[in-house]
Amino acid sequence: MPAGKQCTVVGVTVDQHAVRIVGRAVTVPRAVPPVRAPDEPAPRRWLIFAIVSLALLMASVDQTIVATALPTLQRDLNAQVNWSSWTITIYALGQILVMPLAGRFGDQFGRKRIFVGAAVLFTAASLCCGLVNDIYLLVALRAVQAIGGGAFMPSATGIVAEQFGRNRDRALGLFASVFPIGGILGPVLGGIVLTYWSWRGIFLVNVPIGILLIISASLVIPAGERRVQGRLDGLGIMLVGTTLLPAMYGVAYLGSGSPLSPAFVGPELVAAASLVLFVRHARRAPAPFIPARLLVGRGFGVMNLLNFLYGAAALGFSALVPLYAEQRFGIASLAAGTLLTARAVGMISTAALAALMLRRTGHRWPMLIGYVIVIVGMLGLASGPAGGVSPYLWLAAAAAVSGVGMGTATPASNNASMSLAPDHAAAIAGLRGMFRQTGGITAISVTSAFLARSTDPGLAQAWVFVVFAAVLAAALPLIRWVPDQHGGW
Repeated sequence: MPAGKQCTVVGVTVDQHAVRIVGRAVTVPRAVPPVRAPDEPAPRRWLIFAIVSLALLMASVDQTIVATALPTLQRDLNAQVNWSSWTITIYALGQILVMPLAGRFGDQFGRKRIFVGAAVLFTAASLCCGLVNDIYLLVALRAVQAIGGGAFMPSATGIVAEQFGRNRDRALGLFASVFPIGGILGPVLGGIVLTYWSWRGIFLVNVPIGILLIISASLVIPAGERRVQGRLDGLGIMLVGTTLLPAMYGVAYLGSGSPLSPAFVGPELVAAASLVLFVRHARRAPAPFIPARLLVGRGFGVMNLLNFLYGAAALGFSALVPLYAEQRFGIASLAAGTLLTARAVGMISTAALAALMLRRTGHRWPMLIGYVIVIVGMLGLASGPAGGVSPYLWLAAAAAVSGVGMGTATPASNNASMSLAPDHAAAIAGLRGMFRQTGGITAISVTSAFLARSTDPGLAQAWVFVVFAAVLAAALPLIRWVPDQHGGW
């Protein structure tokens, strides 16, 4: 009988004088849907995982796919090389600024709302990028696209943490293996699109995928709860912006200018002053935009430093390997680009297993072993081929070894600080991405400035890999203070 409807229940009673039929009206109570416990995995969690992974993959592809179109952009838009390269730089800078903001906004306004908004912004900006005829407008639209792309990671991380309940540690570890797939697909898709279409296609291809993402996310992902209440910390947001933007602009300029130039010194001084004010504000404000404990608190401070150093070595490594292969060994551009594919394959091959083993291994051992393997791979790149092996095979093997190390270390380094505050997964993911991207841009810019003044760029890059290996070696003692969670969290 339908719930909520009224019916008559008939009963028969017998006594010593007569048989009587008694009837009374009762109401069948409405069915109450079962309430999922906070740690209970959601029924549609894997479908939701696939949706948010698609967004992360799309954002990661856009980090590398545009690099394949730079020569075509310069020719078709009559652009100078420095402005065409800003289509890549501005995307990285925008993500650095947006990641911590998106993490905090997701906690305050709802992670689904931020995720869908990011998808709308990213798709619309991609469409506009594919239609422009001016390099300056393209750079501006890439900044808008970066806002959407940068918001995907923290909001998606929070959604995965919510949907997988007590299994969120493994799900977030697997989530780390999505990003390097973009490193494989980006250059390949870029080459295909440029061969059979035009540079506009590398942006327009995002539009149908983005529309599918918006519709599926709106229909499938539940609203979730707001984990932070209260008024928005406007002063904190402003101080974050005036710290990150000038700092990263100055660092990006360092790649082509002098460290004594006002274009570098001025922004860095502004950033330093804003940082001091931000730290003071975070410690004193009743509800700061980014709580001080997430920056320098027990466990968080060491992970933020490690993420910066890891980003400097890993992301700097990604940008320099193809150029190194070309300049030192004369390997063709297409073959040099596939070396990053070897690294990505090595990373993917170990990331899933490392994520599944986290409950047994904890966080410290995978990070220690992974960092050591990355160091071995980088030293192999710097030393060059031995034993008659061709330069390409040697570099591919060294890149793959480094990828294995990254795949071993990344799930643990992603989860370590989140295990301290699972309810703030989105905000922590945003800070993690910010520190890694900052480290990467710093390493690339400093290295570019060093190579520009070198008489033998190929040999100079070999020494850069030695420096990257030394940076990771210096970080090994810090792993002692990493939160070492065993089991679920």
